[in-house]
Amino acid sequence: MSHYALRYPLEASTSGFRTCKNMTSSTGLKRRIEDKETNQKKARYDLKRAEDFSGGRAAFEVYPISRFDLPFPNYRQPSEVGVFSLDAEREFHNDGRKLRYYIVPPDPKHVSFDLTEGYDTLIKRDEDEKERLDHLLRWILKNRRKFLLARRSISTSSETSEQEPGSDHAESDSQLHTDFIAWRGHFTKILCTPYENQDGWTMAVSKFNGTWYISEVETPEQRDRRVNMADRQREMTYWGYKFEQYLTAGEPQGKPETSDPVNTNEAFCTVIRTRLNTHSLVFSGEVDCRLADGHMRAPQCYIELKTSREMYKPNQQRNFRRFKLLKWWAQSFLPGVPRIVCGFRDDGGVVHFLETFKTMEIPNIIKADSPTWNASVCVNFCDQFLSHVKKVVREDNPRLVYLFTWRPNCPVTHTVHRDSENSFLPDWYTQAFQTT
Repeated sequence: MSHYALRYPLEASTSGFRTCKNMTSSTGLKRRIEDKETNQKKARYDLKRAEDFSGGRAAFEVYPISRFDLPFPNYRQPSEVGVFSLDAEREFHNDGRKLRYYIVPPDPKHVSFDLTEGYDTLIKRDEDEKERLDHLLRWILKNRRKFLLARRSISTSSETSEQEPGSDHAESDSQLHTDFIAWRGHFTKILCTPYENQDGWTMAVSKFNGTWYISEVETPEQRDRRVNMADRQREMTYWGYKFEQYLTAGEPQGKPETSDPVNTNEAFCTVIRTRLNTHSLVFSGEVDCRLADGHMRAPQCYIELKTSREMYKPNQQRNFRRFKLLKWWAQSFLPGVPRIVCGFRDDGGVVHFLETFKTMEIPNIIKADSPTWNASVCVNFCDQFLSHVKKVVREDNPRLVYLFTWRPNCPVTHTVHRDSENSFLPDWYTQAFQTT
């Protein structure tokens, strides 16, 4: 049975990095040993709550990850509360004009999509321009009434009699009655943290009007990889965008236009409201396309499109399930996107066949075949980390930024910055609430 069926009603200081890196070898060994211990040790952790792990500490311990191996936490059925689009110039529009429709090929098991086609005409978004949460914040300002209506709906609902987290705020238009606001990709990285062994992250957090805002900060390692990316890797990044062009159209019964230049400025984004245990979440993420069936409601109608190399050896299959399926599952599980269509390609960038993965079945596939990751560990880790953030970030001040940083084999640490370059809530946003 799927988790939805069970639970739903229907990136510290430089010196800190250096110290942690020096400890990597012994810490990693300890982690591997402890994670192989018996269920008797796990039972001791089962008796603890999130606050027992992090209360009063400067760091949030990640290892051993076995302590997050708890029953799957409550995760409310995600609901779409709005959409917005970004056009060819990356301009914001409070509508769904950039929504694409999935066009099923005549024979999904036999296709020939050349993903290298048109690479020389690529129109690429300026990645040096740090957008932070700006587009999502623009959507919030244009749709503040939805937050107030949602709060009143929760307050009067017979289904939820307990007090809404953060509901000690006065009922006013100046508050969003939501605990966390972020991009979907930020929560995806947090979910995958227990099983990530290469890429760390830094998340900036500010509290404003009772809501915690999360915005990822590009680490020096991430910037170095992006700026110094090899030509071959840049082309392979393009392949994913080109794949979407082969399978989507602007109209339900339209035809894919593969001769048009790929423009990575354009995007259609959904805005999702949900709840993870006691944490109410609002986040936004880009959507590749939707089914042409107009009777299906969002987000159940959405489809995620991916590409992957064809697999011929057992170790390729293991790596695919260990790494790619984990990230694909987390990315689609969060907003409730039920299907992932993957195009399997050769080394020359030609897709030969498609395969559909059902998001809610991926954890069961992993559990039955190669139990290299556990969905419950991922979601429990996210739940407890968000509880830690609430304990640490107490001052309600948009100019105060807490940088939470994690590196593999290390705990999550944080530093505090006031009126720094890391401030990410713009004046045009915060002042809009002061004029209410």
